[in-house]
Amino acid sequence: MTTSKVPETTSGSAARSVARQRRVTITDVGTAAGVSTSTVSRVLNGTARVDPELVRRVQSAVAELGYRPNAAAQGLARGEAGAIGVLVPDLSNPYFPDVLKSVSAVARSHGRRVMVMESDEDAASEPELAADLMRCCDGVLLCSPRMDRTALVDLALRGHPMVLVNRVVPGLSLPSVSVDFYGGMTLVCGHLTQLGHRRVAYLSGPEASWANAERIRAFEAAAAFGVDVTIVPCGHTARHGYDAVGAVRDSGVTAVVAYNDLVALGAVAALEESGLRVPEDMSVIGCDDISVDDLPSSRRLTTASLARDELGRQAAQELETLMAADGDTEPRYIPMELRVRQTSAAPAGPTR
Repeated sequence: MTTSKVPETTSGSAARSVARQRRVTITDVGTAAGVSTSTVSRVLNGTARVDPELVRRVQSAVAELGYRPNAAAQGLARGEAGAIGVLVPDLSNPYFPDVLKSVSAVARSHGRRVMVMESDEDAASEPELAADLMRCCDGVLLCSPRMDRTALVDLALRGHPMVLVNRVVPGLSLPSVSVDFYGGMTLVCGHLTQLGHRRVAYLSGPEASWANAERIRAFEAAAAFGVDVTIVPCGHTARHGYDAVGAVRDSGVTAVVAYNDLVALGAVAALEESGLRVPEDMSVIGCDDISVDDLPSSRRLTTASLARDELGRQAAQELETLMAADGDTEPRYIPMELRVRQTSAAPAGPTR
């Protein structure tokens, strides 16, 4: 018994049979359409003008065979990597997964993958990591970068599509999408003032953080409304918040505002271990509205809330716009909202 050979111009059910037997290749498409593989490649990649009749034949063969082009190969043919890069300072911070999830969703909708790198809060390593991402990605998101202005200028001069997230650098022509931390902390100060607090401690975050500087700028402005804020060097983890409480417990402040929710939760734990009640003896307010499922205290924390998914979505879309054309370099801000829960209340006695 002999097996008939599939004709070179396969169509219909015979073509679909070829697709079922093995993975369809670009050569199969060329054979079915009666054209060269280079013609198929030009049609699929859109890298050159092709006779409309040949385009029709290639498209018909692709549909009949069920051929699925390799996205990475197509990108390379167009001079693209088919991926965007994201640099973050700390992947262990629960702030970033929601941002990255939205970035990934936007990237997928444009046929791209996402490559993530972490600097581990090391500003000195960020320029090299960003440069690595530029070499293998079509565009880069610098998420809360800690590097100084000079390093950012050097990266911008490379001309590679790049968007800043939670970082605004006046005079630098780079698109940026950031949370309005200044506005968020202004809401916090207003809330504390209404409750009757006049002496407040701020557990400060990483020194190189633009978001931290924006918070401090809001506290400095609050002095005009009678709020005396003491800046206490701290950090960005729950342990940092726990360790910093000793510096404020007996300082006469009646409220503590933390760089983020993790720091706030660490402060709450230390205050309650020392015998102080929250909020009866000391109010504590966080920032970011991060829910930590295994810590019930996270669900009662008064905090400045932000839409992290929206931040990621807008940043990724801004990068896509920049890669397709010229992006808008005017900074964009996402507002914060105050979530008043169970860790803030009026001072127990007269303010000092």
